[in-house]
Amino acid sequence: MIRIRQIKLKLNHSEKDIKNKIINILKINDNELLNYKINKQSLDARKKDNIHYVYEIDVSVKAENKILNKIKNKDILKAPDESYHFEIYGNKVMTSRPVIVGSGPAGLFCAYVLAENGYKPLIIERGEKIESRVQTVNDFWEKGILNENSNVQFGEGGAGTFSDGKLNTLVKDKFGRTKKVFETFVSCGANPDILYVKGPHIGTDVLRKVIINMREKIINMGGEFHYNTTLTDLIIKDNVLNGIIVNNNKKIPCETLVLATGHSARDTFKMLSNYLKVENKPFAIGIRISHKQEMIDKNQYGNITGLPPASYKLTHKAGNRGVYSFCMCPGGFVVNASSEKEKIVINGMSNHKRDEENANSAIVVTVDNNDFGNNPLDGIKFQRTIEKKAYNITNGLIPVQLYKDFKEKKVSTEFGNIKPVFKGKYAFADINKILPDYICESLIEGIEDFDKKIKGFSADDVIIVAPETRTSSPIRIIRDENYQSNIKGIYPCGEGSGYAGGITTSAIDGIKIAEAIAKVYKKQPD
Repeated sequence: MIRIRQIKLKLNHSEKDIKNKIINILKINDNELLNYKINKQSLDARKKDNIHYVYEIDVSVKAENKILNKIKNKDILKAPDESYHFEIYGNKVMTSRPVIVGSGPAGLFCAYVLAENGYKPLIIERGEKIESRVQTVNDFWEKGILNENSNVQFGEGGAGTFSDGKLNTLVKDKFGRTKKVFETFVSCGANPDILYVKGPHIGTDVLRKVIINMREKIINMGGEFHYNTTLTDLIIKDNVLNGIIVNNNKKIPCETLVLATGHSARDTFKMLSNYLKVENKPFAIGIRISHKQEMIDKNQYGNITGLPPASYKLTHKAGNRGVYSFCMCPGGFVVNASSEKEKIVINGMSNHKRDEENANSAIVVTVDNNDFGNNPLDGIKFQRTIEKKAYNITNGLIPVQLYKDFKEKKVSTEFGNIKPVFKGKYAFADINKILPDYICESLIEGIEDFDKKIKGFSADDVIIVAPETRTSSPIRIIRDENYQSNIKGIYPCGEGSGYAGGITTSAIDGIKIAEAIAKVYKKQPD
Protein backbone atom coordinates (compact mmCIF):
# COMPACT_ATOMS: atom_id res chain seq x y z
CA MET A 1 0.00 0.00 0.00
CA ILE A 2 0.97 3.65 -0.45
CA ARG A 3 0.90 6.01 2.52
CA ILE A 4 -0.05 9.63 1.89
CA ARG A 5 0.62 12.12 4.70
CA GLN A 6 -0.53 15.70 5.24
CA ILE A 7 -3.84 15.48 3.39
CA LYS A 8 -5.77 18.64 4.33
CA LEU A 9 -9.54 18.80 4.01
CA LYS A 10 -12.31 21.19 5.05
CA LEU A 11 -14.42 20.54 8.16
CA ASN A 12 -17.50 19.60 6.15
CA HIS A 13 -15.75 17.27 3.70
CA SER A 14 -17.32 14.04 2.50
CA GLU A 15 -15.93 10.60 1.74
CA LYS A 16 -16.06 11.57 -1.92
CA ASP A 17 -13.79 14.53 -1.13
CA ILE A 18 -11.25 12.14 0.44
CA LYS A 19 -11.35 9.88 -2.59
CA ASN A 20 -10.94 12.79 -5.03
CA LYS A 21 -8.04 14.16 -3.01
CA ILE A 22 -6.24 10.80 -3.17
CA ILE A 23 -6.78 10.55 -6.93
CA ASN A 24 -5.46 14.08 -7.49
CA ILE A 25 -2.41 13.64 -5.27
CA LEU A 26 -1.41 10.33 -6.88
CA LYS A 27 -2.35 11.55 -10.38
CA ILE A 28 -4.33 8.40 -11.11
CA ASN A 29 -7.68 7.57 -12.69
CA ASP A 30 -10.70 6.66 -10.64
CA ASN A 31 -10.52 2.97 -11.60
CA GLU A 32 -6.89 2.70 -10.43
CA LEU A 33 -7.88 3.35 -6.79
CA LEU A 34 -8.77 -0.01 -5.22
CA ASN A 35 -9.43 1.04 -1.63
CA TYR A 36 -8.06 3.19 1.18
CA LYS A 37 -7.84 3.21 4.98
CA ILE A 38 -7.47 6.20 7.28
CA ASN A 39 -4.33 5.80 9.38
CA LYS A 40 -4.42 9.13 11.23
CA GLN A 41 -6.87 12.02 11.55
CA SER A 42 -6.27 15.23 13.45
CA LEU A 43 -7.98 18.60 13.76
CA ASP A 44 -5.74 21.60 13.09
CA ALA A 45 -7.26 24.48 15.08
CA ARG A 46 -4.19 26.69 15.36
CA LYS A 47 -5.79 29.36 13.18
CA LYS A 48 -9.41 30.03 14.06
CA ASP A 49 -10.18 31.23 10.52
CA ASN A 50 -8.72 28.08 8.95
CA ILE A 51 -9.66 25.08 11.09
CA HIS A 52 -9.35 21.92 9.03
CA TYR A 53 -8.72 18.18 9.22
CA VAL A 54 -5.34 16.61 8.45
CA TYR A 55 -5.19 12.98 7.35
CA GLU A 56 -2.65 10.24 6.85
CA ILE A 57 -4.17 7.60 4.56
CA ASP A 58 -2.98 4.20 3.34
CA VAL A 59 -4.05 3.56 -0.23
CA SER A 60 -4.25 0.40 -2.32
CA VAL A 61 -3.82 1.07 -6.06
CA LYS A 62 -3.02 -0.67 -9.31
CA ALA A 63 0.64 -0.45 -10.35
CA GLU A 64 1.79 0.65 -6.90
CA ASN A 65 5.53 0.58 -7.63
CA LYS A 66 5.08 2.54 -10.83
CA ILE A 67 3.29 5.31 -8.96
CA LEU A 68 5.88 5.39 -6.16
CA ASN A 69 8.70 5.65 -8.69
CA LYS A 70 6.92 8.40 -10.60
CA ILE A 71 5.99 10.72 -7.70
CA LYS A 72 8.79 12.32 -5.71
CA ASN A 73 7.19 13.63 -2.55
CA LYS A 74 8.35 13.07 1.06
CA ASP A 75 4.71 12.69 2.11
CA ILE A 76 4.07 9.85 -0.34
CA LEU A 77 5.80 6.59 0.55
CA LYS A 78 5.37 2.85 0.79
CA ALA A 79 3.24 2.04 3.84
CA PRO A 80 5.33 0.19 6.44
CA ASP A 81 4.26 -3.08 8.04
CA GLU A 82 3.00 -2.03 11.49
CA SER A 83 1.31 -5.28 12.45
CA TYR A 84 2.07 -6.94 15.76
CA HIS A 85 3.89 -10.28 15.92
CA PHE A 86 4.19 -12.46 19.04
CA GLU A 87 6.93 -15.04 19.08
CA ILE A 88 7.54 -17.92 21.48
CA TYR A 89 11.23 -18.59 22.08
CA GLY A 90 11.06 -20.36 25.45
CA ASN A 91 11.56 -24.08 25.91
CA LYS A 92 11.01 -24.37 29.65
CA VAL A 93 7.85 -26.22 30.73
CA MET A 94 5.57 -24.45 33.22
CA THR A 95 4.68 -26.51 36.28
CA SER A 96 1.73 -24.18 36.98
CA ARG A 97 -0.17 -21.60 34.97
CA PRO A 98 1.01 -17.97 35.03
CA VAL A 99 -0.80 -15.83 37.60
CA ILE A 100 -1.60 -12.16 36.93
CA VAL A 101 -2.44 -9.89 39.86
CA GLY A 102 -4.90 -7.22 38.76
CA SER A 103 -7.28 -6.86 35.82
CA GLY A 104 -6.58 -3.28 34.82
CA PRO A 105 -5.18 -2.59 31.33
CA ALA A 106 -1.71 -3.99 32.15
CA GLY A 107 -3.09 -7.21 33.60
CA LEU A 108 -5.81 -7.63 31.00
CA PHE A 109 -3.52 -7.20 28.02
CA CYS A 110 -0.85 -9.44 29.50
CA ALA A 111 -3.59 -12.03 30.04
CA TYR A 112 -5.10 -11.50 26.60
CA VAL A 113 -1.83 -12.00 24.72
CA LEU A 114 -0.82 -14.96 26.88
CA ALA A 115 -4.23 -16.61 26.45
CA GLU A 116 -4.19 -15.91 22.72
CA ASN A 117 -0.93 -17.85 22.50
CA GLY A 118 -1.84 -20.84 24.64
CA TYR A 119 -0.56 -19.91 28.13
CA LYS A 120 -3.94 -20.17 29.95
CA PRO A 121 -3.33 -17.46 32.58
CA LEU A 122 -5.07 -17.17 35.93
CA ILE A 123 -6.09 -13.58 36.73
CA ILE A 124 -6.76 -12.68 40.36
CA GLU A 125 -8.59 -9.44 41.10
CA ARG A 126 -9.25 -8.04 44.57
CA GLY A 127 -12.39 -6.27 43.39
CA GLU A 128 -15.58 -7.34 41.69
CA LYS A 129 -16.34 -8.01 38.06
CA ILE A 130 -17.65 -5.00 36.14
CA GLU A 131 -21.34 -5.78 36.50
CA SER A 132 -21.18 -5.81 40.31
CA ARG A 133 -18.49 -3.15 40.58
CA VAL A 134 -20.59 -0.50 38.81
CA GLN A 135 -23.41 -0.98 41.31
CA THR A 136 -20.98 -0.89 44.25
CA VAL A 137 -19.45 2.38 43.00
CA ASN A 138 -22.89 3.94 42.45
CA ASP A 139 -23.84 2.97 46.02
CA PHE A 140 -20.73 4.77 47.24
CA TRP A 141 -21.51 7.91 45.26
CA GLU A 142 -25.16 7.98 46.32
CA LYS A 143 -25.05 6.55 49.86
CA GLY A 144 -21.43 6.90 50.96
CA ILE A 145 -20.97 3.12 51.36
CA LEU A 146 -17.32 2.38 50.57
CA ASN A 147 -16.07 -1.10 49.69
CA GLU A 148 -12.30 -0.90 50.21
CA ASN A 149 -11.65 -3.76 47.77
CA SER A 150 -14.07 -2.77 45.01
CA ASN A 151 -14.40 0.91 44.14
CA VAL A 152 -13.25 3.49 41.58
CA GLN A 153 -9.64 2.33 42.04
CA PHE A 154 -10.08 -1.46 42.44
CA GLY A 155 -12.04 -3.99 40.42
CA GLU A 156 -12.22 -5.42 36.92
CA GLY A 157 -10.89 -2.95 34.38
CA GLY A 158 -8.81 -1.00 36.89
CA ALA A 159 -9.01 2.70 37.75
CA GLY A 160 -9.27 3.67 34.08
CA THR A 161 -12.73 2.08 33.87
CA PHE A 162 -14.14 5.11 35.72
CA SER A 163 -12.36 7.73 33.62
CA ASP A 164 -12.51 9.35 30.20
CA GLY A 165 -10.87 6.23 28.79
CA LYS A 166 -8.05 8.24 27.23
CA LEU A 167 -5.71 6.29 24.97
CA ASN A 168 -3.09 9.01 24.47
CA THR A 169 0.54 7.94 24.47
CA LEU A 170 3.85 9.52 23.54
CA VAL A 171 5.48 6.10 23.17
CA LYS A 172 7.29 5.61 19.86
CA ASP A 173 6.31 2.03 19.08
CA LYS A 174 8.06 0.20 16.25
CA PHE A 175 6.83 -3.24 17.32
CA GLY A 176 3.10 -2.77 16.70
CA ARG A 177 2.08 -3.11 20.35
CA THR A 178 0.03 0.11 20.31
CA LYS A 179 -1.78 -1.07 17.20
CA LYS A 180 -2.42 -4.41 18.92
CA VAL A 181 -3.96 -2.62 21.91
CA PHE A 182 -6.27 -0.46 19.80
CA GLU A 183 -7.30 -3.31 17.49
CA THR A 184 -8.12 -5.45 20.52
CA PHE A 185 -10.27 -2.70 21.99
CA VAL A 186 -12.13 -2.32 18.68
CA SER A 187 -12.66 -6.08 18.38
CA CYS A 188 -14.22 -5.94 21.85
CA GLY A 189 -16.62 -3.10 21.07
CA ALA A 190 -14.74 0.22 21.07
CA ASN A 191 -15.49 2.73 18.32
CA PRO A 192 -13.23 2.03 15.29
CA ASP A 193 -12.25 5.71 15.14
CA ILE A 194 -9.77 5.10 17.99
CA LEU A 195 -7.56 3.46 15.34
CA TYR A 196 -6.88 6.81 13.68
CA VAL A 197 -8.16 9.90 15.52
CA LYS A 198 -5.67 12.06 17.37
CA GLY A 199 -6.30 11.95 21.11
CA PRO A 200 -8.50 8.82 21.04
CA HIS A 201 -10.73 7.95 23.96
CA ILE A 202 -13.29 5.23 24.64
CA GLY A 203 -15.46 6.73 27.39
CA THR A 204 -16.34 5.11 30.69
CA ASP A 205 -19.73 3.87 29.46
CA VAL A 206 -18.30 2.06 26.42
CA LEU A 207 -15.14 0.90 28.20
CA ARG A 208 -17.18 -1.14 30.68
CA LYS A 209 -18.68 -3.14 27.81
CA VAL A 210 -15.26 -3.53 26.19
CA ILE A 211 -13.79 -4.96 29.40
CA ILE A 212 -16.58 -7.53 29.67
CA ASN A 213 -15.95 -8.66 26.09
CA MET A 214 -12.20 -8.89 26.74
CA ARG A 215 -12.89 -11.05 29.78
CA GLU A 216 -15.08 -13.42 27.80
CA LYS A 217 -12.48 -13.72 25.04
CA ILE A 218 -9.73 -14.48 27.57
CA ILE A 219 -11.90 -17.17 29.18
CA ASN A 220 -12.72 -18.68 25.79
CA MET A 221 -8.98 -18.85 25.05
CA GLY A 222 -8.24 -20.75 28.26
CA GLY A 223 -7.84 -18.00 30.85
CA GLU A 224 -9.55 -17.94 34.24
CA PHE A 225 -10.62 -15.09 36.55
CA HIS A 226 -10.89 -15.13 40.34
CA TYR A 227 -12.60 -12.03 41.76
CA ASN A 228 -12.65 -10.81 45.38
CA THR A 229 -9.18 -12.34 45.59
CA THR A 230 -6.33 -10.30 47.09
CA LEU A 231 -2.64 -11.19 46.97
CA THR A 232 -1.56 -11.20 50.64
CA ASP A 233 1.81 -13.00 50.69
CA LEU A 234 4.52 -14.66 48.63
CA ILE A 235 6.11 -18.10 49.03
CA ILE A 236 9.79 -17.89 48.16
CA LYS A 237 12.56 -20.49 48.26
CA ASP A 238 16.19 -19.77 47.38
CA ASN A 239 15.28 -16.39 45.88
CA VAL A 240 12.78 -18.01 43.50
CA LEU A 241 8.97 -17.75 43.62
CA ASN A 242 7.24 -20.98 44.62
CA GLY A 243 3.68 -19.81 45.19
CA ILE A 244 1.38 -17.10 46.52
CA ILE A 245 -1.10 -16.68 49.35
CA VAL A 246 -4.44 -15.00 48.61
CA ASN A 247 -7.00 -13.68 51.09
CA ASN A 248 -4.57 -14.61 53.90
CA ASN A 249 -5.48 -18.29 53.78
CA LYS A 250 -5.33 -19.90 50.36
CA LYS A 251 -2.13 -21.12 48.69
CA ILE A 252 -1.84 -21.08 44.90
CA PRO A 253 1.15 -22.81 43.25
CA CYS A 254 2.94 -20.24 41.12
CA GLU A 255 6.32 -19.90 39.44
CA THR A 256 5.38 -16.97 37.17
CA LEU A 257 3.68 -13.98 38.78
CA VAL A 258 2.79 -10.74 37.00
CA LEU A 259 2.28 -7.80 39.38
CA ALA A 260 -0.23 -5.54 37.62
CA THR A 261 -1.79 -4.13 40.76
CA GLY A 262 -2.47 -0.52 39.75
CA HIS A 263 -1.19 2.56 41.58
CA SER A 264 -3.44 2.40 44.66
CA ALA A 265 -2.69 -1.09 46.05
CA ARG A 266 -0.94 0.32 49.09
CA ASP A 267 -1.36 -2.73 51.34
CA THR A 268 0.07 -4.92 48.57
CA PHE A 269 3.02 -2.56 48.10
CA LYS A 270 3.78 -2.79 51.83
CA MET A 271 3.77 -6.60 51.69
CA LEU A 272 5.87 -6.70 48.54
CA SER A 273 8.46 -4.35 50.05
CA ASN A 274 9.34 -7.13 52.49
CA TYR A 275 10.66 -9.21 49.56
CA LEU A 276 11.29 -7.02 46.53
CA LYS A 277 13.53 -4.06 45.81
CA VAL A 278 11.24 -1.02 45.89
CA GLU A 279 12.04 2.67 45.59
CA ASN A 280 9.88 5.76 45.82
CA LYS A 281 9.49 7.95 42.77
CA PRO A 282 8.27 11.45 41.94
CA PHE A 283 4.60 12.03 41.18
CA ALA A 284 2.22 15.01 41.29
CA ILE A 285 -0.63 16.26 43.46
CA GLY A 286 -3.13 19.08 43.21
CA ILE A 287 -6.74 19.83 42.44
CA ARG A 288 -9.36 19.21 39.76
CA ILE A 289 -10.76 22.29 38.04
CA SER A 290 -14.15 22.69 36.30
CA HIS A 291 -15.13 25.13 33.54
CA LYS A 292 -18.09 25.28 31.20
CA GLN A 293 -17.32 23.15 28.16
CA GLU A 294 -18.67 25.85 25.85
CA MET A 295 -15.99 28.24 27.15
CA ILE A 296 -13.23 25.74 26.36
CA ASP A 297 -14.76 25.14 22.92
CA LYS A 298 -14.91 28.87 22.14
CA ASN A 299 -11.28 29.35 23.13
CA GLN A 300 -10.13 26.43 21.01
CA TYR A 301 -12.45 26.75 17.99
CA GLY A 302 -13.65 30.36 17.95
CA ASN A 303 -17.24 30.66 16.74
CA ILE A 304 -17.24 27.41 14.78
CA THR A 305 -19.74 24.90 16.18
CA GLY A 306 -20.45 21.23 15.57
CA LEU A 307 -16.92 20.04 16.37
CA PRO A 308 -16.03 17.46 19.05
CA PRO A 309 -15.83 18.84 22.62
CA ALA A 310 -12.46 20.57 22.86
CA SER A 311 -9.69 19.47 25.19
CA TYR A 312 -6.50 21.16 26.30
CA LYS A 313 -3.01 20.38 27.57
CA LEU A 314 -1.27 23.05 29.63
CA THR A 315 2.11 23.29 31.34
CA HIS A 316 3.87 25.89 33.48
CA LYS A 317 7.13 26.08 35.42
CA ALA A 318 6.71 27.45 38.95
CA GLY A 319 10.25 27.74 40.25
CA ASN A 320 11.65 24.22 40.18
CA ARG A 321 8.21 22.61 40.09
CA GLY A 322 6.15 21.61 37.10
CA VAL A 323 2.47 22.60 37.04
CA TYR A 324 0.39 20.88 34.39
CA SER A 325 -3.04 19.67 33.35
CA PHE A 326 -3.60 15.96 33.68
CA CYS A 327 -6.38 13.59 32.66
CA MET A 328 -8.50 16.33 31.08
CA CYS A 329 -12.14 15.25 30.72
CA PRO A 330 -14.21 17.20 28.17
CA GLY A 331 -17.92 17.16 28.93
CA GLY A 332 -17.41 15.00 32.01
CA PHE A 333 -17.89 14.49 35.73
CA VAL A 334 -15.74 15.08 38.80
CA VAL A 335 -15.94 11.88 40.85
CA ASN A 336 -15.16 10.78 44.39
CA ALA A 337 -12.51 8.10 43.74
CA SER A 338 -11.72 7.10 47.32
CA SER A 339 -10.47 3.62 48.12
CA GLU A 340 -9.62 3.79 51.84
CA LYS A 341 -11.76 4.49 54.90
CA GLU A 342 -11.65 8.08 56.14
CA LYS A 343 -9.65 9.32 53.18
CA ILE A 344 -10.73 11.21 50.05
CA VAL A 345 -9.28 11.38 46.57
CA ILE A 346 -11.00 12.73 43.45
CA ASN A 347 -10.75 12.05 39.73
CA GLY A 348 -12.47 12.88 36.44
CA MET A 349 -14.69 10.76 34.18
CA SER A 350 -16.43 11.19 30.80
CA ASN A 351 -18.86 9.13 28.80
CA HIS A 352 -18.09 8.43 25.15
CA LYS A 353 -20.22 11.35 23.94
CA ARG A 354 -18.58 13.80 26.37
CA ASP A 355 -21.88 15.64 26.51
CA GLU A 356 -22.04 16.94 30.09
CA GLU A 357 -22.05 20.72 30.65
CA ASN A 358 -18.60 21.03 32.22
CA ALA A 359 -15.04 20.24 31.24
CA ASN A 360 -12.76 19.22 34.08
CA SER A 361 -9.08 18.50 34.45
CA ALA A 362 -6.56 17.86 37.15
CA ILE A 363 -4.10 20.70 37.65
CA VAL A 364 -1.19 19.18 39.52
CA VAL A 365 2.24 20.08 40.88
CA THR A 366 5.28 17.81 40.88
CA VAL A 367 6.60 16.45 44.18
CA ASP A 368 9.59 14.24 45.00
CA ASN A 369 11.51 12.78 47.92
CA ASN A 370 12.58 16.25 49.05
CA ASP A 371 8.91 16.74 49.93
CA PHE A 372 8.08 13.36 51.46
CA GLY A 373 11.27 11.46 52.38
CA ASN A 374 13.58 8.78 51.05
CA ASN A 375 12.06 5.55 52.32
CA PRO A 376 10.29 3.42 49.67
CA LEU A 377 6.78 3.96 51.08
CA ASP A 378 7.14 7.61 52.11
CA GLY A 379 5.26 8.83 49.03
CA ILE A 380 2.27 6.73 50.08
CA LYS A 381 2.38 8.24 53.60
CA PHE A 382 2.43 11.70 52.02
CA GLN A 383 -0.63 10.90 49.88
CA ARG A 384 -2.51 9.47 52.86
CA THR A 385 -1.84 12.52 55.02
CA ILE A 386 -3.42 14.79 52.41
CA GLU A 387 -6.35 12.45 51.77
CA LYS A 388 -7.02 12.22 55.52
CA LYS A 389 -7.08 16.01 55.86
CA ALA A 390 -9.57 16.20 52.99
CA TYR A 391 -11.84 13.65 54.65
CA ASN A 392 -11.75 15.38 58.02
CA ILE A 393 -12.44 18.88 56.71
CA THR A 394 -15.77 17.84 55.09
CA ASN A 395 -16.58 14.67 57.03
CA GLY A 396 -16.15 12.51 53.94
CA LEU A 397 -17.69 14.75 51.26
CA ILE A 398 -15.86 16.11 48.21
CA PRO A 399 -14.18 19.42 49.27
CA VAL A 400 -15.23 22.23 46.89
CA GLN A 401 -14.19 25.87 46.55
CA LEU A 402 -14.50 28.67 44.01
CA TYR A 403 -11.17 29.75 42.57
CA LYS A 404 -11.50 33.36 43.83
CA ASP A 405 -12.09 32.08 47.36
CA PHE A 406 -9.17 29.65 47.04
CA LYS A 407 -6.87 32.60 46.33
CA GLU A 408 -8.36 34.51 49.29
CA LYS A 409 -8.26 31.45 51.59
CA LYS A 410 -11.92 31.59 52.54
CA VAL A 411 -14.73 29.05 52.37
CA SER A 412 -17.17 29.58 49.48
CA THR A 413 -20.87 29.97 50.20
CA GLU A 414 -22.48 29.58 46.77
CA PHE A 415 -21.71 28.68 43.17
CA GLY A 416 -21.53 31.22 40.38
CA ASN A 417 -22.29 30.64 36.71
CA ILE A 418 -20.57 27.24 36.73
CA LYS A 419 -22.55 24.53 38.51
CA PRO A 420 -21.05 21.27 39.83
CA VAL A 421 -21.28 18.15 37.69
CA PHE A 422 -20.17 15.56 40.25
CA LYS A 423 -20.52 11.90 41.14
CA GLY A 424 -20.56 11.93 44.94
CA LYS A 425 -21.79 14.41 47.52
CA TYR A 426 -19.79 17.57 48.20
CA ALA A 427 -19.35 20.42 50.68
CA PHE A 428 -17.64 23.82 50.61
CA ALA A 429 -14.23 23.93 52.28
CA ASP A 430 -10.94 25.83 52.21
CA ILE A 431 -8.62 23.68 50.10
CA ASN A 432 -5.63 25.64 51.44
CA LYS A 433 -6.09 23.61 54.62
CA ILE A 434 -5.77 20.34 52.68
CA LEU A 435 -2.76 20.90 50.44
CA PRO A 436 0.72 22.15 51.46
CA ASP A 437 1.31 25.89 51.01
CA TYR A 438 3.91 25.36 48.27
CA ILE A 439 1.39 23.33 46.26
CA CYS A 440 -1.33 25.98 46.60
CA GLU A 441 1.08 28.77 45.63
CA SER A 442 2.28 26.83 42.58
CA LEU A 443 -1.31 26.06 41.56
CA ILE A 444 -2.31 29.72 41.64
CA GLU A 445 0.77 30.73 39.64
CA GLY A 446 0.02 28.03 37.06
CA ILE A 447 -3.71 28.75 36.77
CA GLU A 448 -3.07 32.47 36.30
CA ASP A 449 -0.60 31.66 33.52
CA PHE A 450 -3.06 29.24 31.89
CA ASP A 451 -5.57 32.09 31.66
CA LYS A 452 -3.25 33.75 29.13
CA LYS A 453 -3.74 30.72 26.87
CA ILE A 454 -7.42 30.00 27.61
CA LYS A 455 -9.31 33.19 28.49
CA GLY A 456 -11.54 32.58 31.49
CA PHE A 457 -9.44 29.75 32.90
CA SER A 458 -8.88 31.70 36.14
CA ALA A 459 -12.36 33.24 36.40
CA ASP A 460 -13.68 33.90 39.90
CA ASP A 461 -16.45 31.27 39.74
CA VAL A 462 -14.32 28.43 38.39
CA ILE A 463 -14.85 25.38 40.61
CA ILE A 464 -11.92 23.54 42.16
CA VAL A 465 -12.02 20.33 44.18
CA ALA A 466 -9.35 18.42 46.07
CA PRO A 467 -7.31 16.39 46.45
CA GLU A 468 -5.98 14.85 43.25
CA THR A 469 -3.21 12.60 44.64
CA ARG A 470 -3.20 9.45 42.47
CA THR A 471 -1.68 10.84 39.26
CA SER A 472 0.83 7.99 39.12
CA SER A 473 2.34 5.35 41.34
CA PRO A 474 4.47 6.70 44.21
CA ILE A 475 6.71 3.63 44.01
CA ARG A 476 8.72 1.63 41.50
CA ILE A 477 9.42 -2.08 41.88
CA ILE A 478 12.86 -2.66 40.41
CA ARG A 479 13.05 -5.09 37.50
CA ASP A 480 15.99 -6.28 35.38
CA GLU A 481 16.55 -6.48 31.63
CA ASN A 482 14.37 -9.62 31.57
CA TYR A 483 11.53 -7.70 33.29
CA GLN A 484 11.92 -9.76 36.48
CA SER A 485 12.35 -8.51 40.04
CA ASN A 486 15.13 -9.57 42.39
CA ILE A 487 12.94 -12.61 43.15
CA LYS A 488 12.99 -14.76 40.02
CA GLY A 489 9.59 -15.46 38.52
CA ILE A 490 8.04 -12.15 39.59
CA TYR A 491 7.35 -9.62 36.82
CA PRO A 492 6.51 -6.07 38.01
CA CYS A 493 4.16 -4.57 35.42
CA GLY A 494 2.22 -1.47 34.48
CA GLU A 495 1.45 1.76 36.25
CA GLY A 496 1.32 0.37 39.79
CA SER A 497 4.85 -1.00 39.53
CA GLY A 498 6.09 2.31 38.17
CA TYR A 499 6.48 1.49 34.46
CA ALA A 500 3.52 3.17 32.78
CA GLY A 501 1.15 6.12 33.00
CA GLY A 502 -2.34 5.62 31.62
CA ILE A 503 -4.37 2.98 29.81
CA THR A 504 -2.30 2.59 26.64
CA THR A 505 1.17 2.55 28.17
CA SER A 506 -0.05 0.14 30.84
CA ALA A 507 -1.51 -2.16 28.19
CA ILE A 508 1.74 -2.00 26.20
CA ASP A 509 3.73 -2.90 29.31
CA GLY A 510 1.41 -5.86 29.88
CA ILE A 511 2.17 -7.06 26.36
CA LYS A 512 5.91 -6.67 27.00
CA ILE A 513 5.63 -8.89 30.07
CA ALA A 514 3.74 -11.53 28.06
CA GLU A 515 6.59 -11.46 25.54
CA ALA A 516 9.17 -11.80 28.34
CA ILE A 517 7.36 -14.87 29.70
CA ALA A 518 7.29 -16.39 26.21
CA LYS A 519 11.07 -16.03 26.01
CA VAL A 520 11.38 -18.40 28.97
CA TYR A 521 8.43 -20.80 28.80
CA LYS A 522 6.59 -22.92 26.31
CA LYS A 523 2.83 -22.51 26.11
CA GLN A 524 0.64 -24.61 28.38
CA PRO A 525 -0.17 -28.08 27.04
CA ASP A 526 -3.72 -28.60 25.76
